[in-house]
Amino acid sequence: MHYGSKPKQSLVYLTSCIEMSRLMTTLTVTILVLLHVSFAPSLASSSLLPPIATNGQPFPWIHMRLPETVSPIHYDLLVHPNLTSLDFTGAVQIQLQVFEDTSTIILHSKDLQIAKAELLAPEGPGSLPLQVLEYPAFHQLALMSDVLLVRGGMYKVRLEFSANLSDSFHGFYKSSYRTTKGEVRFMASTQFEATSARAAFPCFDEPAFKANFTIQIRRESRHIALSNMPKVKTVELPGGVLEDHFDTSVRMSTYLVAFIVSDFQSVSKTTSHGVKISVYAVPDKINQTDFALNAAVRLLDFYDDYFDIPYPLPKQDLAAIPDFQSGAMENWGLTTYREAGLLFDPNKSSASDKLGITMVIAHELAHQWFGNLVTMQWWNDLWLNEGFAKFMEFVSVNITNPELQVNDFFLGKCFEAMEVDSLSSSHPVSSQVDTPTQIQEMFDDVSYDKGACILNMLRDFLTPEAFKIGIVRYLRRYSYQNTVNSHLWESLTNVSVQPTVTVHCHSQPTLTVNPHSQSTHWHSDQLDVRAIMDTWTLQEGFPLVTVEVRGRQVRLSQERYLKTDDPSQTHGFLWQVPLTYITSSSSTVHRFLLKTRTDVLYLPEEVGWVKFNVDMSGYYMVHYEGEGWRSLTSLLLTNHRALSSNDRASLINNAFQLVSVGKVGLDTALDLSLYLSKETDIMPVTQGLGELVPLYKLMEKRDMEGLENQMKGYIVELFRGLIDRQTWSDDGSVSQRVLRSYLLLFGSVRNHPPCVATATHLFNKWRASDGNMSLPSDVSLAVFAIGARDPEGWDFLFEKYRHSQHTSVKSRIKSALSISPLQHKLKRLMEQSLAGEVMKTQDLPHVVISVSRNPKGYKLAWDFLRHNWHTLVKKFDLGSHSISGMVTGVTNQYSTREMLDEVRGFFDSLSEETGSGLRCIQQTYESIEENIRWMDQHLPQLKAWLDRQFSEKIIKKYIYFFLLLDIRL
Repeated sequence: MHYGSKPKQSLVYLTSCIEMSRLMTTLTVTILVLLHVSFAPSLASSSLLPPIATNGQPFPWIHMRLPETVSPIHYDLLVHPNLTSLDFTGAVQIQLQVFEDTSTIILHSKDLQIAKAELLAPEGPGSLPLQVLEYPAFHQLALMSDVLLVRGGMYKVRLEFSANLSDSFHGFYKSSYRTTKGEVRFMASTQFEATSARAAFPCFDEPAFKANFTIQIRRESRHIALSNMPKVKTVELPGGVLEDHFDTSVRMSTYLVAFIVSDFQSVSKTTSHGVKISVYAVPDKINQTDFALNAAVRLLDFYDDYFDIPYPLPKQDLAAIPDFQSGAMENWGLTTYREAGLLFDPNKSSASDKLGITMVIAHELAHQWFGNLVTMQWWNDLWLNEGFAKFMEFVSVNITNPELQVNDFFLGKCFEAMEVDSLSSSHPVSSQVDTPTQIQEMFDDVSYDKGACILNMLRDFLTPEAFKIGIVRYLRRYSYQNTVNSHLWESLTNVSVQPTVTVHCHSQPTLTVNPHSQSTHWHSDQLDVRAIMDTWTLQEGFPLVTVEVRGRQVRLSQERYLKTDDPSQTHGFLWQVPLTYITSSSSTVHRFLLKTRTDVLYLPEEVGWVKFNVDMSGYYMVHYEGEGWRSLTSLLLTNHRALSSNDRASLINNAFQLVSVGKVGLDTALDLSLYLSKETDIMPVTQGLGELVPLYKLMEKRDMEGLENQMKGYIVELFRGLIDRQTWSDDGSVSQRVLRSYLLLFGSVRNHPPCVATATHLFNKWRASDGNMSLPSDVSLAVFAIGARDPEGWDFLFEKYRHSQHTSVKSRIKSALSISPLQHKLKRLMEQSLAGEVMKTQDLPHVVISVSRNPKGYKLAWDFLRHNWHTLVKKFDLGSHSISGMVTGVTNQYSTREMLDEVRGFFDSLSEETGSGLRCIQQTYESIEENIRWMDQHLPQLKAWLDRQFSEKIIKKYIYFFLLLDIRL
């Protein structure tokens, strides 16, 4: 962008303006004081009370968002962390462009001590001091100038500052690790997204304020420094301190700035496009970086080619940080990860580890284009970053690593999003947010998973070719700029590829005319992509499409799917739904755009069954009225492979979810589940378990052991054949190996005798070898889970956790320890995680949630969450995914009025500053109320159905016995 010429002003000229500016400043302060005194009651009631700075003066800005009177062009940043005293000092020089005459600069600063602030002379030496006002509630500084900053002018301000390295996981924070020799070493790293760059240096900490950054970092000789750009030189300073100078960055938002000071080592390769890729880790774990390095090279090359826009930096570093709250962060040129998200040992890591590491790298590298090159204007459109990155994980890895079979796992993301999106407390994909806490709350399943699912739906609707053309157009058009929703939809409109609306075939293109449609093609100039997609991004929730087949006629209607006892909350919602369907007569995928609340389409002939939402490519549920569910259940019981595994999984999900809203009887859903005894594919099996297991988890927290055991017995019997066919090895495809891990763990926890016997045998052998025997990675969690059942086994595992250098092994041990029935050990586990000495505090949310799932630990987890709430929100940040995950994870299996009252009592006692207004608390109330409704309405049905199944099983056994007897006679 061109900023015009710079007015030439000398220091003498600036000084001559002082008297006029002082008069203006005095007048401004006087007006604000009068406002504060005279209009305080009315302003307070409307939240517009003029804020007061820390020195008692009125603060000259009343909004959370920064004014647009000035904008940063370039930052020169110097940072000097001290890893002995665990603090840092710094200086930043910011070049500004002025858009309106002003004598005040408002920018961000959080927990920084400002030692000096000055306005630099445009030419030559000299400076003028700036008065600094601080308003901590909004993390804002006001730099008050005695000189008027003139519209169109370029100015520079310089600030010196200091702070402690943060004890949290955001800002510029300290991290530590223990070497194999037991030495504890410290390092410093950054995590700025979403609003924490301001905690490391004064800046304009909003995504639209893009600028270039030139960074210098001081360090000791035993450390290295990393930042977004390559190092260009190192200068030795007095006292043996080294100062690394890094190249100037491209234009980017503050949340993407990153720097690290550590003793990391690295491995490197160069992509086919000439970009140097390096993976950094602590010295003892550098031998676990090869897999990530090779994956990153493949993926960056893929994105370079797919987007046809060269990666703009000369290098891409990937760093494994010992203490890291989220999964990873897309800082431009220096992506950071949890160690578990980057480190892989072929002899210790599982198939799930390989899949997870590849996916997280794919996510962060996709951000180098979606989020970094093109950035959302404001956090309300976070999904433009995160939804795209989540979606591109699957697109990229499906091509670069086909052996990982990622398409088997995408559907799970849609189910996870729908679980949250089915509540009244959900929010639109694009939602208004203002405060840092509200911004943090946007990093949820709606922004990530729903965002990815609606993009997948749009891609399927437009065709992959047209979709790719549109998103490349979007990236080219808005490179180094900020965007809103509509910019994406405009780029996807009028693409050159002509998508078909009524037809798309699995194997070869075939045109099938739908009599209800006016044409067999929907020309691009007829498609209003924005009108379609606004219905998916600007309103919360998703549609339930009801299908009723009468001869050749298919009657369609749509309403919002919502788990509530108040039907009025479903009114007023309407989507444009890209429907797809197949029938018993045709495997061709037919298409129909449902724009109205009701509609009718006509089939060429009468059919035995119809299946809508083919492969669940659409983000909606389907209810089949009349004989619809019975026909599909019969199909699954007689020939389940007539439908794809995704179609089978979606039927399981939809049937059980429709029970919750009274559309389908529980008998119907349970009858459908009977086919699972023949199922072998990962998505239907895991979805079946995902719908059935929560039913007995609700009972575990009530006194109903008889029914609980009946339900557990039914599930084990349903999958017994598949469990018994699993080998205790690492053989097979990735999907087969992941499924094996899941099934053997389930069988072991549910005390299935063959699983318990094998796991016990393997654990005893492993313990006898002092943990040196090599266990198959995919089954080791099941083995550890059985071993953790007695105190000696638990303690042995804990010691192995303490000394292991393999994050994948530690992760499985940690999970096994948390599902132990030993209550005193579960309490110790949570306390150790909070202390952060043996177990990292970053893992505490996972530990607490896992303990809460344990029938012996759910009360312990709830007590722990309550008693440590204030410590947790300080460590993990209000609104963060870690906090919301613990709140919902610990409470969402409660199903009694007593527990609802207890949960309400605690959260209602909080202040706004400590989290009373968090969305996750409302989600918790809704989930518990839904559980109560479900148990009250469906427990008698469930018991009757299970009794009937038990009786039929006994009858079948007797019939089989007498048949055998008759044959023998």
